[in-house]
Amino acid sequence: MSDIIQLLPDHVANQIAAGEVVQRPASVVKELLENAIDADATVIKLIIKDAGKTLVQVIDDGKGMSATDARLSFERHATSKIKSADDLFKLNTKGFRGEALASIAAIAHVELKTKQDDQELGTTIVIEGSEVKSQEVIVTPTGTSLSVKHLFFNIPARRNFLKSNTVELRHIIDEFHRVALAHPSIGFSMFSNGTETYNLPPSNYRQRIVNIFGTKTNEKLVPVEEATEVLIISGFVGKPEFAKKSRNEQFFFVNNRFIKSAYLNHAINSAFEGLLKDGAQPSYYLNLTVNPQTIDINIHPTKTEIKFDDEHTLYAILRSAVKHSLGQFNIAPVLDFDRDANLDTPYSYEQKGMPSVEVDRSFNPFKQDTPPTKTVASSSGGSFSSPSFKKDSGASWDGLYVGLESKGTKTTTDFSEIHFESQPQTESFFKNENEVEQKQTTYQLNNKFIISTIKSGMLVIDQHRAHQRVLYEDFLRHITIKEGVSQQLLFPLELHFSNQEIALINQLKEDLESTGFIFQSIENETVQITGVPVNVPESEVSIILEQLISDVENEVPDSNFSATDLLAKSMAKSLAIKTGQSLTNQEQEHLVNRLFGCKEPNVSPTNKTTFVTMTVDELDKKFM
Repeated sequence: MSDIIQLLPDHVANQIAAGEVVQRPASVVKELLENAIDADATVIKLIIKDAGKTLVQVIDDGKGMSATDARLSFERHATSKIKSADDLFKLNTKGFRGEALASIAAIAHVELKTKQDDQELGTTIVIEGSEVKSQEVIVTPTGTSLSVKHLFFNIPARRNFLKSNTVELRHIIDEFHRVALAHPSIGFSMFSNGTETYNLPPSNYRQRIVNIFGTKTNEKLVPVEEATEVLIISGFVGKPEFAKKSRNEQFFFVNNRFIKSAYLNHAINSAFEGLLKDGAQPSYYLNLTVNPQTIDINIHPTKTEIKFDDEHTLYAILRSAVKHSLGQFNIAPVLDFDRDANLDTPYSYEQKGMPSVEVDRSFNPFKQDTPPTKTVASSSGGSFSSPSFKKDSGASWDGLYVGLESKGTKTTTDFSEIHFESQPQTESFFKNENEVEQKQTTYQLNNKFIISTIKSGMLVIDQHRAHQRVLYEDFLRHITIKEGVSQQLLFPLELHFSNQEIALINQLKEDLESTGFIFQSIENETVQITGVPVNVPESEVSIILEQLISDVENEVPDSNFSATDLLAKSMAKSLAIKTGQSLTNQEQEHLVNRLFGCKEPNVSPTNKTTFVTMTVDELDKKFM
């Protein structure tokens, strides 16, 4: 039998590796930004076109590469970061595998321009699908510029699986945020389709957070600082009252590398226990510094998962540090029920010393004043003084009964002679003796399902999904015919969002106005609303818009995808009655009637079953 095992060609091996390293345009952004940081760049520029599908370009002012290094950088497992296996346990760089550029060059058109500071001329290399098309000497600034064009041009199946531009751009921005937050001392800028999206100058960590997420973020931050032999923690957590339902503002950095850890996230949630509303997620931006020899980064190609030697200790330290900060800055409640916060000494008065006290030394509390006297003329023509008399006070309470009893006799009252006004008896003028009592036709089970009877058996309706379907069709109709009914607010409602979220609201403004929203202004980081749809409580407006923004950013588009449909789905999901909410008999019947008045009552807007039927025959079989 002939041999069947053979070595794969390099370009095939690179494409296989690309499947792990490069999942979407955001993966390319991450790899190129990290390479620029490893090159000791101080200013990094990111240029995006069509959410990275057409172009991803990163320009830095780092140390650049020689002509030999530039060509060798596109070979598999070629790296300057490590030299031996022992270096894996003392990594101080972002990359170390040497796979990123080889994988990217295998599935895209790549153009590299680089020059070292001590060289007069630089090098440019053009590669298409792992094939080097040209290598020339050019004039270029010190540093490196790497352009990735037509991503997945030779893998159409992978390109077809990419999401919409909105979703892909959201992933790119997330990666940009992670890298920029980990390195506040480096200047970053980002351009999307020719428009400057971010311009982040070198700054401290707090200012970098504010520059990314908006000026209103500054008042939400609570500092967290802790230093132990095992772990050093620095950064910020968000105040509980500003918590959102999304996890977009949760960042862990271990030795300046972004990671994801459900275990450490649980430590943060535990520290916020009792301070957050149901479903709310705390915001945190925490830097963890540990000994590189106590962690293992080489687990996943994306390097976002890390193994720790002693996770339990890190959990306890992290939880205690966050709880301490929340208590230190009076965020957590104090168990002193008699404490009056108004009596606390303001910080501005602590250094002013004790107040001066003035005493009236001539005051005598035991001194009696001489009562005034009246002068009365006497019959002999003289006069004498007499003290003034107090006016006698009224009789005491027992004097009220004087006269009710005479001496030796008692007065009695004959209550039989007293007539009281009788309660009027009213009867309905429309009373019908043949009136039939209305019977209850619906029942609520566990505050989740509505049971309704039909001729062939019974219906079991999921109240949350059913109400979603009803609201979805209502919103869709209002948006389509642009006849949404609005209720005016007494005072304008002011909400704060990041610049990226403001851009999404501007895109959806027209459709939101069709549902009943009235916007007074949409400016930098601030939205003022003067009217809301009739069935939307004012307290739910911010939740609805946050949920809508999250849905737009993460929606998986299909053939029927549209902004109108997405808006109707998102608002219906936010406003539908929740599982566990008790309904009256009238509300149950109204919901059932509205559901079966819909065009598609069988499924919710997300294509989940809204009700099931159980026939009498099926019930009979249960008792056989």
